[in-house]
Amino acid sequence: MADDASRPKKAAITPGAWQEARALIYAHRKRLSLGFVLLLVNRVAGFVLPASPKWVIDRVIGQHRPELLLPLALATGVATLVQAVTGFGLSQILGVAAQRAITDMRRTVQAYVLRLPVSYFDSTKSGILISRIMSDAEGIRNLVGTGLVQLVGGVLTGAVALVVLFVLNWRLTAIAILILACFGAGMALAFTRLRPLFRERGKINAEVTGRLAETLGGIRIVKAYHAERSERLVFTRGANTLFRNIAATMTGISGLGSFATIIVGAIGILMILEGSSRCRSLTSPLSARRSPRRSPGSTVSGRSASS
Repeated sequence: MADDASRPKKAAITPGAWQEARALIYAHRKRLSLGFVLLLVNRVAGFVLPASPKWVIDRVIGQHRPELLLPLALATGVATLVQAVTGFGLSQILGVAAQRAITDMRRTVQAYVLRLPVSYFDSTKSGILISRIMSDAEGIRNLVGTGLVQLVGGVLTGAVALVVLFVLNWRLTAIAILILACFGAGMALAFTRLRPLFRERGKINAEVTGRLAETLGGIRIVKAYHAERSERLVFTRGANTLFRNIAATMTGISGLGSFATIIVGAIGILMILEGSSRCRSLTSPLSARRSPRRSPGSTVSGRSASS
């Protein structure tokens, strides 16, 4: 009970935060709408290149129609060009909008901090305030930048791809969904431990940066009181804490990467097994149509009769 009481509560998203997020999205609705349209065009063009080998194998090679090869190549080239142009447009429209919103947020936070009383500056390190002004504003990039639009586009693309996969092979798709569900559960469990580490890294970095800025800014006082050793020990302790945090996050991310590689390999093995079973089903009618071989006895009797 004491441990539960001393454990910090998880920060909840307040209604005011939702209201500010909606107001921020509404203020940039025109750019977000244009970016969403470009993203849809980009995703539709992205389906052309994966679908082109099927057309080449089924129509050009299977049906012996080489005249379709040039139109397929042109369609693939045009789709790739459209995908590149829309990707560049997304980076320019939504990227510039996100940077403008971040700049406005930094100006607002800086103006608010300057209006705070002097006692607040005496109790708060300057590095923490600098981190709040310069780094915390980066979080709104996911709202007014490519984050929200890519999330909606990814959901739509995944839905379309899921329908196509179910039409092609529902059994293999169901098995792959089960494997990906296990992968998603592992990712959710991992991020419940990695997300606090990322939050703590920002706090540690702000504290170390603030103490270092105060030390270098007041270097005359440090030298006057011969406090170089104590400042060096404080900075070393903070740097080691930051190193342990970064090492833990790197280990977790590497583990997630290895787990993702295993999942992709498992899906690839399923696809290979399914392809081999299809090849056997296709070659079995051909083997049945072959003429039976003559037995050695019939061959000998035929030779004797001819002699």
